[in-house]
Amino acid sequence: MLLKRIEPEANLNRFYRMEIVPGLFGDWGLVREWGRIGRSGQMRTDWFESEAQARDARFKLHMQKEKRGYQ
Repeated sequence: MLLKRIEPEANLNRFYRMEIVPGLFGDWGLVREWGRIGRSGQMRTDWFESEAQARDARFKLHMQKEKRGYQ
């Protein structure tokens, strides 16, 4: 899932990417990458015991980002 926030008047060209991936030990990771469009961003992985928990976390982050203007 890729979200973007582009506001030329404020010089904002940002992206936020989220992906759910399986782990090696039956766990699930929510991989997040964010930064300025056209540049390499920062990356973070949060681990969860189930895929449902990872999906819930992704949905919660998606809602937070939409409130801040990401589409």
